[in-house]
Amino acid sequence: MLTSLLDNDFYKITMQNAVIKRFPYAHARYAFINRGEHAFPDGFGAELRHEVDKMASLRLSDEEKRYLEITCPYLDPTYLDFLAGFHYNPSEVIVEQQGSDLSVIIEGPWYRTILWEVPLMALISELWYRLRGVTITSDADAKIEQRAQEKIELYRRLGLKIAEFGTRRRFSSDVHDRVVGALSHHGGEAFSGTSNVLMAMRHGVKPIGTHAHEWFMFHGARFGFKMANSLALEHWVDVYRGDLGIALTDTFTSKAFYDSFDKKFAKLFDGVRHDSGDPIEFASQTIDHYERLGINPLSKTIIFSDALTPEKVERIHTFCKGRIGMAFGIGTNFTNDVGVEPMNMVIKMVEARPEGQGWLPVIKLSDVAEKNTGDPEMISLAKRILSLNGNSI
Repeated sequence: MLTSLLDNDFYKITMQNAVIKRFPYAHARYAFINRGEHAFPDGFGAELRHEVDKMASLRLSDEEKRYLEITCPYLDPTYLDFLAGFHYNPSEVIVEQQGSDLSVIIEGPWYRTILWEVPLMALISELWYRLRGVTITSDADAKIEQRAQEKIELYRRLGLKIAEFGTRRRFSSDVHDRVVGALSHHGGEAFSGTSNVLMAMRHGVKPIGTHAHEWFMFHGARFGFKMANSLALEHWVDVYRGDLGIALTDTFTSKAFYDSFDKKFAKLFDGVRHDSGDPIEFASQTIDHYERLGINPLSKTIIFSDALTPEKVERIHTFCKGRIGMAFGIGTNFTNDVGVEPMNMVIKMVEARPEGQGWLPVIKLSDVAEKNTGDPEMISLAKRILSLNGNSI
């Protein structure tokens, strides 16, 4: 089911590089969170275990390494040599099934375990359909590329930039490949690339991504919630020196993020990414923040990436046009639009062990309470420290 080390989201590679450079001795623990309360069929855990064990054989090929050298010059030769020697260690993943409940725990050095999340979610999603006998009808199968074409042509008429972000909850790797192929063929300038590095290489488009919530979550555990956003951004700039300049906003709520996103960071970063909460409210908040700092919002970009559909994209476009730059990362609506219900699940870092410290719980405070993750007592503490107790979350 997985045939390449690069069948992963690009932000995992960029974060792995940063972790190696800034936190080489840190450890991390991740857990599968079944938000949709899905009931897993008998034998699911054993089949997932089998697929995880097979991942130990994946290696970066010479062709893949050359692709990264040419496409991603900010990934230095020492990191690419490391990645060429990297292999998954299946002992870092514990899979258990009791009845219809599935448990997946990942634990080990952060610089290694950081690569597990996305391919594991892709495996869980694809196996979820396969082992329950859920198939695509012949009519739906014939229309996979057509639907992708219709969507990207709509976005092209609106003059938008669209990226594909759908690895984690795809129906299958085959559907994913066909969708990216259609987007690449029909999208023209509207299709800016894909988060999946293998698909980017295969279809000759740009790999898209910077960092994810875990980068900020770790900083919260290591340096405290007050300093988490500032130091996470500072360390990112130290590693990438101006490249990969889109900042994720909602690990500890966008309010707390903008309290830290001062004029220095606002000028250094090309823009921000929206991943939870009302996109129009977020856009208004972001425009106001740039204007208060004396920065023209049209010189900056918001990447919208939260459960986007064509209707939602059109609404955002209408509000933002002529006010701030915008682009869109669309995931499940591209890679799992085949007439079945997508899974609602995540894998998140739950604990971290920074160098010289014991295990500490990590948390995520989204702009919507349903996306909060982590220890309830630590969430409560973070809200007090960040003055968020009156916030809707």
